[in-house]
Amino acid sequence: MNSIHQTIGILGGATEALQIASEGVADFATIDRILRDQAGFKLGPFQLLDIAGIDVAHQAMTSVYQQYLSEPRYRPSNIAMQRIAKGKLGQKSGEGFYTYVNGEAQMSAEPIAPTVTEMPPVWVSTRAMRRPELLQLLKDLGAKIETGASPSAQALSIVAPLGFDVTTVAIVERLDPARTVGIDMLIDDKLTHRRVLATSPATRADMRDAAHALFARDGKAVTVIRDSGGFVTQRVVANIINIACDMCQQGLCTPEELEATGAADLGHSMGPLTMGNKYGPTEILEVLFNVQTVYGDTRYRPSPWLRRRGALGLSLMHIES
Repeated sequence: MNSIHQTIGILGGATEALQIASEGVADFATIDRILRDQAGFKLGPFQLLDIAGIDVAHQAMTSVYQQYLSEPRYRPSNIAMQRIAKGKLGQKSGEGFYTYVNGEAQMSAEPIAPTVTEMPPVWVSTRAMRRPELLQLLKDLGAKIETGASPSAQALSIVAPLGFDVTTVAIVERLDPARTVGIDMLIDDKLTHRRVLATSPATRADMRDAAHALFARDGKAVTVIRDSGGFVTQRVVANIINIACDMCQQGLCTPEELEATGAADLGHSMGPLTMGNKYGPTEILEVLFNVQTVYGDTRYRPSPWLRRRGALGLSLMHIES
């Protein structure tokens, strides 16, 4: 694997997935499922870490972190260190983030959609990402949609933020957090095989179950995670793109060199800059700004390459004359 792309793949994807897991947002298998089915990765980051060897990957992460003088974007995770201390090195030791039997990872079955006999009416935030598509989806799923300026006292409120968590959106939009659920709409729903919902600590179980059951009505897989600024896909994808942009900014490679083998090395159908262009440089920039607001962590500060091109509406492949 080319060292440039290895850095993007390990540091952009795996370190952020490890950070998400450390926050208790979702377990390893759930994060992998989301990134495979929603973001289009061939393998999830925890599968890749197990295959590469957690000890080998952690050493690479630590080495790059030290070479970049403790750059927050490259900060390793103590979760990997804990696995290594217990001898859980991945596939080669029979256990890592997964347990292996005859070389096959043993993955727990995901929970089925709950049965809800009485569905509440649904109200969609006016600030929701892809709001027209979200409203059409809810209509196709048979939801009773409220169209008022604010939700009724009985309504399930649906928000679709970029970078922000459900808690922040509920507070800013003055929504009842007990009846608010978020959905990740960064990627067009027609292009994914999984929908990802998020609840705040205050979301009631009946509202969570109603949202899960509703979005699963057409048979598409649905995952419900705990609150997370940027859900899972937004955070991981944005970090991969951001690190790729920083490599271009620092002159470590040209955009063309980065994309030449980036897709294969990332285990995706697209290279990182192509991915950024597809999902929108401006949208990725917004994700990073807002995730940094939620967490106050400089690991999410946007690269100047991304910030300027996103602000100007330019392609991430654009080179200054």
